[in-house]
Amino acid sequence: MAVWELAQLNIAESVAPLDSPELADFVANLDRINELAEKSPGFVWRFTGDADDASLSLAPFAEDTIVNLSVWQDIDSLHDYVYRTAHTEVMRRRHEWFVSRKEASAVLWWVPEGHRPDFHEAHQRLMQLNESGPSDTAFTFKQRRDAPQT
Repeated sequence: MAVWELAQLNIAESVAPLDSPELADFVANLDRINELAEKSPGFVWRFTGDADDASLSLAPFAEDTIVNLSVWQDIDSLHDYVYRTAHTEVMRRRHEWFVSRKEASAVLWWVPEGHRPDFHEAHQRLMQLNESGPSDTAFTFKQRRDAPQT
């Protein structure tokens, strides 16, 4: 029987360049919030930009898009990090720093244990969610799906 982990992607278009005064508070919190994620129960992996692998190119996304891609042991661990840690205080301010989107900016999907998605895969899942709505292969916290039973 396969073991599954939860992949997540969230994107945001900033209202100004990262080095601007408008984003200073956001940038000042990045290291702290990323460290909090990495120390959270259930955290497995996140893209850090340190890889030389060309498959991790940000090519599917616009240059001014901030992209977060990670893998967690399960949906409850990710949910706890997002909504029950200091991450929440930063999320409350997202409208100060990012352009509002009509489409979904975050997507969740199950991956086999050990799989690390690239940005092309993540982009496809987000497009699938936005074009077809939640499904077993692209969903959100509000329309969560259980891991496959294979």
